[in-house]
Amino acid sequence: MRKEILIFGRGGQGILLMGHVIGVAAAKHSGLYVTSTESYSSEMRGGESRSDLIIADREEELDYIKVRNATNVIAMYPPRLGLYEQLIGEEAMTQFDTSFSVPRDLLRPSWVKVGAPYTRIAEEELGTPRVANMVALGHFVRLSGILSIEAVETAMEEVVRKRWVEINRRALRKGYALGGVEESLLR
Repeated sequence: MRKEILIFGRGGQGILLMGHVIGVAAAKHSGLYVTSTESYSSEMRGGESRSDLIIADREEELDYIKVRNATNVIAMYPPRLGLYEQLIGEEAMTQFDTSFSVPRDLLRPSWVKVGAPYTRIAEEELGTPRVANMVALGHFVRLSGILSIEAVETAMEEVVRKRWVEINRRALRKGYALGGVEESLLR
């Protein structure tokens, strides 16, 4: 098993935190091998933010540190899809925060397209957009089958500040409960 995971969005959306939680859940709590990199525009909130992870069950499968052919994508700010589409594999599971416009002209027919309004769910049901990343992460866990929700929740508890643990746990569980593919949101 080898998965290339690309997470992208804007600064302030918790992109790097999502990548960190996935990495800790995979390496520390699931016995998998992980390599990851991150990049962000530190000069301003709202700039580019990206996390690349490669997860494998054998160390020799980690042949590079950056995503080149993503099998899984979490697009927290879909309008920036054009910056990353060349890194997305032909049959990738592409997951979009439909609280923002999705550039339908860039969607490939071969992608498994998944969408839910993660930011809107976080705002309306949890009272803050700051946990939209955990809603998306919970949905990713449910859809991808790469990691267990328990491993991700334990990792989140280890890396998130204590005062944010409970609301992040609720957000993870809310995303996990979203269930199956919702392609109709992307038509």
